[in-house]
Formats: sequence, structure tokens, C-alpha cells
Amino acid sequence: MVSAALFISLVIFLILNVPVGIAIGCSSLVAVIASGTLSHTYIVSTLVSASDSFPIMAIPLFILAGELMGAGGVSKRLLNVCNAFLGRVTGGVAICTVVVCMFFAAVSGSGPATVAAVGAMVVPAMMERGYSKSFSLALIACAGSIGVIIPPSIPMVIYGVATSTSISALFMAGFLPGFLIGGVLILVCYVYCKKMGWKGDDKKFSAKEKLAVIWDAKWVLINPIIILGGIYGGIFTPTEAAAVAAVYAFICGVFIHRELNPKQLFNVIANACSTTGTTMVIIGCATAFTKILTIQQIPQMVTNAILNVSSNMVVVLILINILLLIVGCFMDTTPAMMVLAPILLPIALEFGMSPIHFGLIMVVNLAIGFITPPLGINLFVAARVGDVKLEVVIKGIIMFILAMIFCLLLITYVPAITLTLPKLFMGY
Repeated sequence: MVSAALFISLVIFLILNVPVGIAIGCSSLVAVIASGTLSHTYIVSTLVSASDSFPIMAIPLFILAGELMGAGGVSKRLLNVCNAFLGRVTGGVAICTVVVCMFFAAVSGSGPATVAAVGAMVVPAMMERGYSKSFSLALIACAGSIGVIIPPSIPMVIYGVATSTSISALFMAGFLPGFLIGGVLILVCYVYCKKMGWKGDDKKFSAKEKLAVIWDAKWVLINPIIILGGIYGGIFTPTEAAAVAAVYAFICGVFIHRELNPKQLFNVIANACSTTGTTMVIIGCATAFTKILTIQQIPQMVTNAILNVSSNMVVVLILINILLLIVGCFMDTTPAMMVLAPILLPIALEFGMSPIHFGLIMVVNLAIGFITPPLGINLFVAARVGDVKLEVVIKGIIMFILAMIFCLLLITYVPAITLTLPKLFMGY
């Protein structure tokens, strides 16, 4: 009865278009009332206890760091470096877009932030060189999803907190999948641009000009080394790394690049606070929801139900991937990760899978959710960047979704892609 009240009320609230975080909280409250055993203050106390977590502090700090980097000239300097080395290749600007998104991912941890920051720079450049709007905007939307795969990654932090998995190990595991997806997207860009006749720039950069571009971007280029090197060198934790990233981005934007004035800084902080507030409400409500699921033994019931369908690991993983891809179409990454990770992880553990490997499978699935309608937040951000209707972006996204699903299957069935680096450097 309590489980039925929990899920039926959640569906009703979502149909009524109640914001996802509030819908999860209200359905949890309905379940508490239906149980008759849990205190009515349970939701409030869980909201507080869920936020009172040292690892969770990394989320608002990475959000702030991403906003500061987006407004502080990071994407412009990264694009200049990539253009100097890759601009003459067929589809050079498109390839540069993917590379810049991969690099920006290593300093922001957010997909939508990557799309907004990089898109504002590369989309006008692609338009000038004759690229179609649908291809350009679809590419930036898809490449931006790498922002949650290459560490640091906010969804990885959430998964680590929800399942008590090492966040540092998850970060380490994200490198090869991120590079794999980036490499496949670059290949897709090259083949498609060659077919369409979109050539690279005619300008050839001299060695001196390349060095000048690198020197101008030196503070940007050493940022990931400081953040990720500090984590894996044991100098600071992922949460402390997020604080370092935010302070470093502030210093670069205000004092070094001098592209952040007081008005822009106010807007950056306001945007970061708005995103953080929404995210923390979702995390708090989803934590209460998850605890009720655990009390009602829903994870065990779901595990048994799926295992009754098939005991074949290949089939079960296909079912889980299909479920996550569907969920990604309708639910934001944060609530999906908070609610589904504790439910699905026991199934993976039944087959002897590493929680690190399964965490990357979930992250990549939900990253694809960034570019699949109707939710597809990256699609909306890209449409806003290009000042076009959503349909224009969706028109060009199909081949990129297929490329991402191909990478997902490789990551799912070749564990070495995710586990090689954690085993090599961290003993996992």
C-alpha cells in the first residue's frame, strides 16, 4: 500500500507538471502519511541530513566554478588553442568544438554549462564557415554532454553519495569513456563534414603563433592539472578540489583575464545560486524518497523482478540500459541518479559487476538523456544559444545519439574501458 501510494502519487504530480524535486518530496510525504508509522517530520529531517554532507558540498562549488569559467574567457582561449592546431583539418571547427567541450568538461563538471559557455563562441564561427545550423547546434548539444563524463562530474558525485562509492575512483574511471566518446564524435564530424564539403581554414599558424596562443591560454590549460592532480596526488579531496576550482576560476576571470566585471560577477553568482538551490532541493527530496524505497524493500523487489525475466547478464544490462535511456528522456540527471542508483546497483552486484563500472554506465546513459527529447536540457540550451526553435536542433541530433549509444554499448560490455585506470592507479 505504501509503495503504491509512493509511485501513484509521483506519477500524478508529474502529470500535473509539478517540478520534479517538489513532486518527489510530495510523493514521499504521501507515502509517510500512508505508512502511519513514520513521523511527519521525516521529510524535513531528511532534507537537512541529506544536505549536511561533506561530499555534497562539491556540487554547489563545481556549479559556481563552471559559471565563473564560462563567463571568464575560458572557452574563448580553449577554442583559440584548438583552432591553431586543428583548424585546417576537414571539419576543423566542428572537431575543435568537441575538443574544447572535452577540455571544458575537465574544469566544469556540468553538461548545460559546457553547452552555454562553448556554444556562444563556436556556433557563430561555424555559421561563418557555412556549417548548417542544425548540425552545429546538435553537435554542441551532444559534445556538451561529455561535461558529465570526463571528471570532475556532478552526477558522479551524486552517484558516489547515493551508493557510498569512492568519488575519486569514479573520477578516474571517467577519463577513458570520455575520451572514447570524444574520439567517436570527432570521427563522426570528420566523415560528415567531408561528405558535406565543409573544409578547414586556409590559415596556417606558424610555430611562433601557436606558442603565443598556448601562452595566452596557459592559466586555462593548467587548471585541470591543478584540480585533478591535486585529487589523485592526495593533496585534497574532490570536495576541496571543487573549492580550489571555484577560487581559481574567480582569480583567472577577475584578476588575470579581467573579463569579469562586478555586474557580470553578480549575474554569475545569481545563476550559480539558482542552479544550486534547485539541485539541493532535488537531492534532499530524492534522499527521502530513496530511504522510503529501502524501508519498503523496493530495490530487492525490482532486483528479483528483473532477474526473473532473465539470468543472462547481457540481457539484464540491455534492459537496464533501455530503462535508463527512457528515464533520461523524462527526468533530470540528479533525481534519476538519486532514485535509481540504489535500486539498480544491487542488480549489478548480483552479477559481480564493480560499482565503479556500473556508475559509469549510469552516468553515460543519463548523459545521453541530455540530448534526447522531450526533456533534453542540452537541446534547449543549444536552441537558446542559436536563437532557433527546438526542432532545428532535434533535426541534426539523430546521428550523434546513435554514436553515443554505440559508445554506451562498448562501455557496458567492455569493463576495461572504465576499470583500467582505477585498477592501475588506485588498486580498484
